[in-house]
This record gives sequence, structure tokens and C-alpha cells, in this order.
Amino acid sequence: MTGTSQVHQTLETDREVADDDRRTFVLDETGFKEVPKRWRRFYRHWQGEGDSLGPNEVICPVCKVVIRSTREFRPGDRVYCMPCMSRMVVVRRDDGTLEAEVTY
Repeated sequence: MTGTSQVHQTLETDREVADDDRRTFVLDETGFKEVPKRWRRFYRHWQGEGDSLGPNEVICPVCKVVIRSTREFRPGDRVYCMPCMSRMVVVRRDDGTLEAEVTY
């Protein structure tokens, strides 16, 4: 087994254990017209300096769109930005906040 597979397996195991205690959120329509209607509730525009992110939101570093989820994000979660088609992994910064890191 390679080192990458071991790390991936560890992340998957940690996530499976931690999934039970994640908070869930009800997402409302945000009016985000850049994606099909079915997916609009999962995206919103970043409002600028006064805007804050919830535990179920991360910003796409490529197009600066906020990606939302029905469950809170944890490090190792994978996210997809439909507007710019980027694939990302959620990571924890040194200051304790979560951000998305582009993988593809």
C-alpha cells in the first residue's frame, strides 16, 4: 500500500466516525442564477468584507463563490464548484478556519 493510499484511507475512516455528530442545515433558495435551478441553493455570491461564512460554507478560491452544504464541513471533505468546475478539498488553516484547496 502506498503512502497516499494510507492517508486517503485514514481520512475516510476519520470522516466515517465523525459523520454521526455533524450539524445539518436547511438551505433556502439564494437566487444564484449561474447554475441550474436544482443546484442554486448550494451556491451564493460572496457579499464582501461584512460577509461571514457559516460552518456549512466555504469559498471557492478560483471564482470567489460561496459553496454551501446541508451538513457542516470538516477537513478532508471534497467539494465541487459548478460555476468554475473546480474540485477542491476542505482544509483547516492555521487560524482554525476552513478553506477549500483546489485539487483539479
